[in-house]
Amino acid sequence: MKSKIKAIFYRLREQLWFRPFIFCFFSVIAAFIAHLADATVLKDFVPSINTDSLEELLSTISASMLVISIFSVASMLSAFSAASNSATPRSFKLIIVDDVSQNALSVFIGSFIFSIIAKVALQNGLYGKAGNFVLFVITLGLFAVVILTFLQWVNRISRLGRLTNTIKKIEVAAAKAIKARIKNPTLKGIALAPKKNPGYPILAHNIGYLIRINLGYLQDIAEDLDATITVNRLPGCFIEPNTPIAFLHGHIAEDMDEISRKIDKAFSCDETRVFDEDPRFGIIALSEIASRALSPGINDPGTAIQIIGSLTRLFHLWAEPENEEETTSVSYDRIEVPEISMADLFEDAFRPIARDGATNIEVMIKLQKTFCSLASMERADITSAAMYHSEMAYKRAVQHMKFEEDLKDLKKECLISKVV
Repeated sequence: MKSKIKAIFYRLREQLWFRPFIFCFFSVIAAFIAHLADATVLKDFVPSINTDSLEELLSTISASMLVISIFSVASMLSAFSAASNSATPRSFKLIIVDDVSQNALSVFIGSFIFSIIAKVALQNGLYGKAGNFVLFVITLGLFAVVILTFLQWVNRISRLGRLTNTIKKIEVAAAKAIKARIKNPTLKGIALAPKKNPGYPILAHNIGYLIRINLGYLQDIAEDLDATITVNRLPGCFIEPNTPIAFLHGHIAEDMDEISRKIDKAFSCDETRVFDEDPRFGIIALSEIASRALSPGINDPGTAIQIIGSLTRLFHLWAEPENEEETTSVSYDRIEVPEISMADLFEDAFRPIARDGATNIEVMIKLQKTFCSLASMERADITSAAMYHSEMAYKRAVQHMKFEEDLKDLKKECLISKVV
């Protein structure tokens, strides 16, 4: 239940209306809190506030906040479009959940709603002496918040749609997902165990990208059936009807269709992938930016080299020493979950860059240096993948590079040459 609530919260964060709605709700409450002050002894101690000056202040806020709210929305949409056009459309979800931009829009719209409600209440005599004073203090505080938020937002919006900022956001999102997967390589389930019998296949009923697996729900089903469930698809995979998303072991009954439908409900699908539970998606997004930069129409090898640096940092996260206190114990002892494939991660990260940058010596040398760096991590699966992709990248370069001296320089940097 906790993971489901967390997933719903992440989806709500991606909605542009969510934070403004929350702020508007509290703005309405704040406008009526001032009225409650009239029923307290505060009225005997506070100074009198001129109603006309307070009304003029509220009118100024309401007039300016409506304009600035429209301006902020237009600026955010422009930044979203720039990020999608200069980087990759997959970055849109990260740009739209930018905290500073959403908070700014929330403050601007909330201030507008507050000023309108407070002004109407003030003109109809809702506030007494204490209420006017409290309303004045709240309005001044809100005015200060608006100014500080605007200054912070102007600084952020100037960088929001820039390519470097987009790359950084994707790298941070990918690192967060990778660290979570390193902490829970089997998503708090148990590792796959070799079996002679593959089990009863549970087929998908939906079409789309798998974004979340409710392992707690699967655990309850497995305990009720006294069985074991093997997950066959991880978040990020595209599934369609008749795709075996899981296998059931130890329980075969006449009502298997009903059991299959129950198990299928644990696998949530969407039309697009998400970053938070899918480490491969962030790596794919970075690789797409590099491929775009290497296209003949853009011809920006510097961005591709920057992306290779980001990918190097992400893969080196697997080299960090494990903290036993942070490692999560098994919570679902009847659910077998496969670990993410390092070979797949390397395919996602480096094959597109090697393909599209095969004619660029600077990009290819940077790629080979990265493979050498990753091979030094002394992890068998990473070393094996680095060796393979080093060889494939060099073969691509041989097919496309015509200058022999470039090929000689590239071969010196190849991991396969240094190992041999």
